[in-house]
Amino acid sequence: VQLQASGGGLVQPGGSLRLSCVARGFFLSRYTIGWFRQSTREEREIVACIASNTGSDGSASYAGSVRGRFTISRDGDDNSAYLQMNNLKPEDADVYYCAAVRYGWCKRRMDHWGKGTLVTVSS
Repeated sequence: VQLQASGGGLVQPGGSLRLSCVARGFFLSRYTIGWFRQSTREEREIVACIASNTGSDGSASYAGSVRGRFTISRDGDDNSAYLQMNNLKPEDADVYYCAAVRYGWCKRRMDHWGKGTLVTVSS
């Protein structure tokens, strides 16, 4: 069982990045998926969360600081999830993690975590 996040990199303020999260060994469609970030922050921040495909309407939620700029999505065929990040700001720079939980909504204790991918926002 593994989650693998990728897509981080260096981008200028106002630029965009798309993070990917691929699941191996389990069906990601049955899980609620979240993107988190933490490096210099004291606590891991939930950036975005999207419901499982099982009996849900695909609802999503976002941290106030990214709402309107970031979009979380999932692809059942690829067993993947994504985080499209637009209009990036220097304060978005961080290590981003994807995670999955079988029951309930995104929370600090998720069932599976991927390794982080570094996002740097700098001119």
